[in-house]
Amino acid sequence: QLQASGGGLVQAGGCLRLSCAASGRSLSSYVMGWFRQAPGKEREFVAVLKWSSGTTYYADSVKGRFTISRDNARDNAKNTVYLQMNNLKPEDTAVYYCAADSTYLLRTNPSEYDFWGQGTQVTVSS
Repeated sequence: QLQASGGGLVQAGGCLRLSCAASGRSLSSYVMGWFRQAPGKEREFVAVLKWSSGTTYYADSVKGRFTISRDNARDNAKNTVYLQMNNLKPEDTAVYYCAADSTYLLRTNPSEYDFWGQGTQVTVSS
């Protein structure tokens, strides 16, 4: 139901833009989150967006470098969320997942999200 894409290999200081597209549904009634999981570590919160209001919230580790956004209102598609990642650091290396939550709360606990995309690998070399 959610398809994440856009990952890749980038040098430190570089940027990537991740996309999370929903098939067959509008995301306008959801809160959309991005999470990441590095090898041997637990899945951690990165950013969240409430589609209806555009309200966002970020983990301290990415604040000022990452931006979560939704697709352009002119498209009226309401089915894609993005994560623009700038000034990437080696510690940003992880598999990145998008997830949807129907409760309208800006949650940071991954266990509280309803459904997930498959993940996309981001590797930042030093």
